[in-house]
Amino acid sequence: MKKEGGHFDPIENRDNIYRLAEELKMAERSIIDFSLLVNPLGVSKKIKAELRKHLKYLNNYPDPEAGRLRKRLAQYHGVEQNRVVCGNGSTELIHLIVRTLRPGRALIPAPTYEGYERAIHANQEGHECLIQHFSLNRGNGFLIDPSAFIAALTMSEASGSATRKPEMRFDMAFLCNPNYPTGRLIKKEDVLRIAEASLAARCYLVVDEAFMDFTPGHSVVEEVMNNPYLIVLRTMTYFYSLAGLRIGYGIFPAAVVGEIERLKEPWTVSYLAQRAAVAALKDKAYRSETYRVISAEKEFLEKKFAKLGIEFYPSDANFYLIRTAHVGEVTRYLIERGIFVQDCSRFRGLDGDHLVVAVKSHKENATLVKELANLPGEGA
Repeated sequence: MKKEGGHFDPIENRDNIYRLAEELKMAERSIIDFSLLVNPLGVSKKIKAELRKHLKYLNNYPDPEAGRLRKRLAQYHGVEQNRVVCGNGSTELIHLIVRTLRPGRALIPAPTYEGYERAIHANQEGHECLIQHFSLNRGNGFLIDPSAFIAALTMSEASGSATRKPEMRFDMAFLCNPNYPTGRLIKKEDVLRIAEASLAARCYLVVDEAFMDFTPGHSVVEEVMNNPYLIVLRTMTYFYSLAGLRIGYGIFPAAVVGEIERLKEPWTVSYLAQRAAVAALKDKAYRSETYRVISAEKEFLEKKFAKLGIEFYPSDANFYLIRTAHVGEVTRYLIERGIFVQDCSRFRGLDGDHLVVAVKSHKENATLVKELANLPGEGA
């Protein structure tokens, strides 16, 4: 592992808290991981009770169709059960979508979750997919302009192309909403506009709502029933703090779901993951408490960031994109104090001046703010 000036280089290990802990000779639990974007409440008591109750059944295979969970998800979202596919996190489903639909040309915002581009590159054997990036503008806080996105998607004159050649047509477009790592939301009515344009262009629109639970009211899950070119992905990772159990799901058009299931590997959703997800969907008290805590802690962090002169972007999710001219120094200073933040240099469309920090518990947030205030030199 690369070290500079005798210091551990967290940039090289940004996705591996286990390796980081080993290098720093620290217990994993002693590191405050602000790159982990999960609910600060942790796993709910109801989920823990459900898991303990079913530990004795681990000798059995899980239901390969996740029937009980799919039924509950269909009821929760108001969709047909046969449109729901569960996976080992939404990442498995992203790869399945690309492998199944085999797009020849894809439109992806930048910056956004790099998993979309990674899935395309991983599934290109014998089939090439050209990727075009829709650049987001730091000047307007990385908001996605729906009209401009539609123009790019449809190759209209507004996008700078007066003619739309068949070979230039997009087969697939991705939207992460709220977007990661920017935290910005596209309102429901605007996503529906994009979905309508996608339908007219016969281009599959994959809307990844991984963080939508933190800002309810803008999901387009139900619209999948009316749009054969719309796919919506969700995950239990972030809102329900179930990153370790790996459970995600998607709502698919009727013409697609069968092929997705045919190519899907069996038993990718464990018995305990299925049970935990069902319990999570029933836990209204946990959801209410989450909204209260996240709202309070976001207010706390925003006030502290402003007081310290730290530039941040408005967020509709449970994390913040922060801009600082001293990313390397800040990251290393914090890691030496057992605080890990997400460097954003790997994201297309972001320069090396950005960090992502999760909204965590009040104690952890206060610790981060304290260390940011104590940064040597010019600080953040």
